[in-house]
Amino acid sequence: MSNKLLSALFAAGFAVMMSSASFAADENLADFHVEMGGCESCHADGEPSADGEFEFEQCQSCHGSLEEMDATHQAHDGMLMCADCHAPHDAVVGEKPTCDTCHDDGRTAE
Repeated sequence: MSNKLLSALFAAGFAVMMSSASFAADENLADFHVEMGGCESCHADGEPSADGEFEFEQCQSCHGSLEEMDATHQAHDGMLMCADCHAPHDAVVGEKPTCDTCHDDGRTAE
């Protein structure tokens, strides 16, 4: 199955979940993913890796690579990992970081 089709299916499923009455609006990304397979769904042996690379690979296995995503993600390919922006243990499901989180007045973060 192509990544574009998988992305479309994920987006549709996410939209249904977001509109569901059973969805906890304040649930963080980590709790949401735990429900899909425990800590091992993101971490090898349930423990964080030292460099985050394993977790980054896990994100890409479900969501696709940054290169395969929209222009916002493509611009960061090869420079960032998903958790650099999406902070899975802090971010609320559906919450999107803004450019201002890292960039000031259109300049690259230092």
